[in-house]
Amino acid sequence: MLKGKHILVGITGGIAAYKTATIIRLLVKEGADVKVIMTSHAKEFITPLTIATLSRNPVLSEFYNPENGDWNSHVDLGLWADLFLIAPATANSLAKMANGIADNLLLTSYLSARCPVFVAPSMDLDMLKHPATIINIETLKAFGNSILEPATGELASGLSGKGRMAEPEEIVKEITNFFQKKKGNKPLNGKHLLINAGPTREPLDPVRFISNFSSGKMGIALADAAFEYGAEVDLVLGPVSSLPVNSGINVINVTSAASMASECISRFPECDVAILSAAVADFTPETTSSIKIKKDNSGLTIKLKPTADIAAELGKIKKPVQLLAGFALETNNELENAKEKLARKNLDLIVLNSLNEKGAGFEYSTNRVTLIDRNNNIDKFELKSKDEVARDILDKIVLMLQ
Repeated sequence: MLKGKHILVGITGGIAAYKTATIIRLLVKEGADVKVIMTSHAKEFITPLTIATLSRNPVLSEFYNPENGDWNSHVDLGLWADLFLIAPATANSLAKMANGIADNLLLTSYLSARCPVFVAPSMDLDMLKHPATIINIETLKAFGNSILEPATGELASGLSGKGRMAEPEEIVKEITNFFQKKKGNKPLNGKHLLINAGPTREPLDPVRFISNFSSGKMGIALADAAFEYGAEVDLVLGPVSSLPVNSGINVINVTSAASMASECISRFPECDVAILSAAVADFTPETTSSIKIKKDNSGLTIKLKPTADIAAELGKIKKPVQLLAGFALETNNELENAKEKLARKNLDLIVLNSLNEKGAGFEYSTNRVTLIDRNNNIDKFELKSKDEVARDILDKIVLMLQ
């Protein structure tokens, strides 16, 4: 449930900091990407080395590194996080949070955070019952923060009462429940999507290959949007330049048309929807030289053979409950060619785009598409960013799944 979630953990200077190590271990085990901010007092209770080892990320504490000037941006941390957990939250830190005091990296990150904030108070029973603490907690609730109620039991002071930080398993369960509820309203929740993207490379020899100008931008935009819509996403990705992909997406990197076909064909039976946006090479060399082909004046003839037609192969094995969408990049007779491809390959939806459209096609960050479904319904869209186009395509798929 937490796979790919960005969780920022703040540790303040309380004895319960030792429990936070278990929280971090459980979050990482659930697939979350965890970054940790520790106050200077927190380091007196648990070492940064322990926390860094468990979180698999360096621990942050100071605004900058005095040796080289590297800045730990509280703004970037606040934007990065999907959820900010402060555990333990001492009475001192609660007071500062409630009153907007920002005298350390943790507190400035709290004030910059745009994500939900979960707070796990931890202190002695009399501190928790003090009117100032009660007011501070109520203030934080009014700000929209979620307070994880302290438990009752033996305290570090030797007294017994309410003030123990909630147990790690309970805290992680609360976080998991939060994301489950948040995901529950998304249109592709519970669906498994297969998407392919990018070009393929068909080798001639160890240094040369046949390829095309596909950037992979459209397919990656589809994968990111599908993940945001709540789907589990497998992205079979050809060789592209370093484009960011949401960390919650299962990326399978391939190079050749054969490897892309193999991955798509093997994964499709377990998927609800496949969207084939990759620019797969139609031909590959019949033979590949194991050594570099030397240039000579007689020229070079390359004999090519067809590659596997991934859309057609998936169309043959598609179940009635599955939906298969393909792309058609055309230069002439565009609508007719797209409709013919839709029928011939047993697709449910085809996305037509044209190399004749300015700002559409390979390498651009924009696209203009026409959607044609199996019932011959046609939806035409204006030129948009590929992120917006991805959402248009997914909205159509959501309607077709109903």
